[in-house]
Amino acid sequence: MPDFLIRYAPEIGLRTLEHLLLVGVAMSIAIAIGIPLGILITRRPNLAKPVLAVANTLQTIPSLALFGFLISVPFLGGIGKVPAIVALALYALLPLIRNTYVGITSIAPSIQETARAMGMTERQVLLRVELPLAMGVILAGVRIATVICVGIATIAAAIGGGGLGVFIFRGIATVNNQLILAGAVPSAILALIADWFIGYLEKSLTQTGRKKNKKSILLITGLILGSTGLSILVLSQTLGNTAIVIGSKNFTEQVILGEMLAQQIERKTGLKVERQLNLGGTGICHEAVKSGQLAGYVEYTGTALTTILKQPPLSDAKIVFQKVKQAYLEQFNLAVFPSLGFNNTFAIIIRSEDAQKYHLTKLSQVGQYTPQWQAGFGYEFLNREDGFSGLAKTYNLKFAQPPQAMDLGLIYRALEEKQVDLVAGNSTDGLIKILNLVILDDDKHYFPPYEAVPIFNQKTLDKYPKIRVAIDELAGKISAQDMQTLNYQVDGLGRPVAEVVNMFLKTRTFKSPKSNISLRTF
Repeated sequence: MPDFLIRYAPEIGLRTLEHLLLVGVAMSIAIAIGIPLGILITRRPNLAKPVLAVANTLQTIPSLALFGFLISVPFLGGIGKVPAIVALALYALLPLIRNTYVGITSIAPSIQETARAMGMTERQVLLRVELPLAMGVILAGVRIATVICVGIATIAAAIGGGGLGVFIFRGIATVNNQLILAGAVPSAILALIADWFIGYLEKSLTQTGRKKNKKSILLITGLILGSTGLSILVLSQTLGNTAIVIGSKNFTEQVILGEMLAQQIERKTGLKVERQLNLGGTGICHEAVKSGQLAGYVEYTGTALTTILKQPPLSDAKIVFQKVKQAYLEQFNLAVFPSLGFNNTFAIIIRSEDAQKYHLTKLSQVGQYTPQWQAGFGYEFLNREDGFSGLAKTYNLKFAQPPQAMDLGLIYRALEEKQVDLVAGNSTDGLIKILNLVILDDDKHYFPPYEAVPIFNQKTLDKYPKIRVAIDELAGKISAQDMQTLNYQVDGLGRPVAEVVNMFLKTRTFKSPKSNISLRTF
């Protein structure tokens, strides 16, 4: 544990600040909208039910679904901090609107009538009577909303929002409890601190008389004005960010390859690169690079052919590459670079004890045992053209229960703990060796080739031509064994991704793709 803290302390600090930024800005926006809206519906009672109904509906939408929905929304959608902040702000609205409304409408009508009888205007009644009396209830809403935001903000990592969720998703992907705790514990501490601090503010407003009125008015005005200013400042800076953004999908190999693209660009061009690694999956990465929110990421040719282009699987690697390259340029204006040098095919994996018990080495041998087995697959594998349905038909796989759908980071843990008996992983995964698992031979050649190829937005390459030169240098430089070793360094030895990639790039001799100079191992 001490070694882990020494190694990851700087990143934990950075992710904690990112988390605070997400929560702070989201709460600022929510306060600037929610409290005035709560006040408005006390003046327009006919609007109360529809406004509260909409806020309540937003609260009931599953958080991951809301994050996913915002990806396709123009301007405020896509990936990164902006859609994450928007989602968090939407979740925070209900307690703010409801508590403001309840706090004001709970005040005895006789108090308000007395204030008006004394000659106060509606504005004075609001500022000098209603808000001070309702302040405790309003702050309770702020307190609830803040704690909700701190917890839900961990999911923002799925769409590149950063924060402590990066550790949680990375820990799940690598079956590393220390990484999970590195995200979960600070997040819990932040929630407790926020809860205590806002609770302290509530208690501090228990004073009576004019002093309380002034405090309440200043606090509520400061919250709204400060929230609005902070939100505009941060969002303008975020939207104006001109860094080259590199992304990746949500498993170890992809994070490594995304970091490799980023470091290679920084080394060779001097450009500033922002990482949006560990994104939700193929669809998110594709839409992001197509829209220009990502400059590039690494895709697999078989996935591009079947999942993105919706074409039937093909076995010839050269034909697949040419089809993908041509279609991506014509349909999406995306450049497909030559393969990095390895083919990461799907791997159907079982425990070694089952392989020995039933003498299994090939996929064609497992059909007789699957009625007693439970399968576990990633969400994409269950729905893609070259996924489970075609595999089951090809090898006559019939399971007693439908396959369990789970995050890719959980499949190896589930297999090791005997919650499932057969999973679909990747042939270069480092955890296969670590957990002593067995890959069954695809003896009927069901899976198409999955050559790892960088995909870049053509407009970005036209604007920064040095990027093309830098990425070209990586062509053919990573073997399947290299990739498995890199994965093992992260999954098995727990080394930081940036450190592993940096060492790999330092110990390689990069020449042009046509060079015959051999590569040094790392």
